[in-house]
Amino acid sequence: MTVSDRWLLPDGVEDILPPLAGRIESLRRDVMDTCQRWGYQLVIPPLIEYLESLFTGTGHDLELQTFKLTDQLTGRMMGVRADMTPQAARIDAHTLGQDGITRLCYAGHVLHTRPCHMLTGRTPIQAGCELFGSASEEADMEVISLMLEALRVAGLPRIHLDLAHVSIYESLIGEADFDRDTEAAIFDAMARKSVPELDELLGGCPNGSAGARLRELARVSGGPEALTEARRVLQGASENLDAALDQLGRVSDMLGRDYPEVSFGFDFCELRGYNYHTGLVFAAYVPGHGDSVAKGGRYDAIGSDFGRARPATGFSLDIRALVSLGERPLRKAGAVWAPADDDLALEGVISGLRMTEIVVRALPEDNGVDPATRGCDRKLVKQGGQWVVEKLG
Repeated sequence: MTVSDRWLLPDGVEDILPPLAGRIESLRRDVMDTCQRWGYQLVIPPLIEYLESLFTGTGHDLELQTFKLTDQLTGRMMGVRADMTPQAARIDAHTLGQDGITRLCYAGHVLHTRPCHMLTGRTPIQAGCELFGSASEEADMEVISLMLEALRVAGLPRIHLDLAHVSIYESLIGEADFDRDTEAAIFDAMARKSVPELDELLGGCPNGSAGARLRELARVSGGPEALTEARRVLQGASENLDAALDQLGRVSDMLGRDYPEVSFGFDFCELRGYNYHTGLVFAAYVPGHGDSVAKGGRYDAIGSDFGRARPATGFSLDIRALVSLGERPLRKAGAVWAPADDDLALEGVISGLRMTEIVVRALPEDNGVDPATRGCDRKLVKQGGQWVVEKLG
């Protein structure tokens, strides 16, 4: 390694510098303040935990994305969190152990072994909310509404929301009773929305069978008309599927009523989080950005792995991505330049200003420096024995 190489960061890992760091922190605060105004209490989970806790209920969804290390104190395997949702579920089920409804919010860095897609790094700043203790559609709507509010705070100009229901695929694949390898191939093709592969895998299934319905369902996506088409494809399949479609219909009706500016549709191939989601799932998109900017859904099973089964739903988003995509107005920059003057009265003025203003105190090495190069638009000057603020000329 050469001397110059010592300062290189790993691929997908970056320093966040001014002024971007300030914009990210401003949005993080605003999103967390929004969540807390909705009654969600802030938690700060640890950066590392034992693997058994981090992987609880998530199957392989997080295992490949998690950096692993050995705890030098116990010899047990630990992981750096790749997602904070399981941590929130552990806090609700084990650490807090409250009865009734619990609302939690969080924000912090997570670490991925590789980027989720080409436009992201390996150290997203994840923020999110989790609602425990309610299996109602009202809880699902609250979480979706709060997610949309957080995206509004981020200044996203246009939002499209995709709705899906995990139990639809789960019911059909269970009824079809394929062998493990075939089921894995179907899942992979569905997740990639590869209709030709599904035609090859399911082409021999008789009409009306679960496999044939899966093949048809892979072609169904879009706006409200997609739900009508899904009802046709799944007609007479089972009461569970009818109930899932009815729920999608009710939620979409409420969204259309409350958020007319948000376009929404249905994606019956949406299988992200399939290993732990149990019901309604959703993802928000913006034009020109291929990956979702926020996503979530119901995951009623995770708490049972911690010894306390609790219905749960929530969402998460990447603060870093939202800053680059949003159109938040830039807050007025500016600071007050204070001279390197040994004056007790000046110290009092600076202390008072710092209650509401940014004050940059000059150091001896700043002699002759233009305060504007330090981000200042005003300066403290002494007039008639008093220190006053005036604009830079």
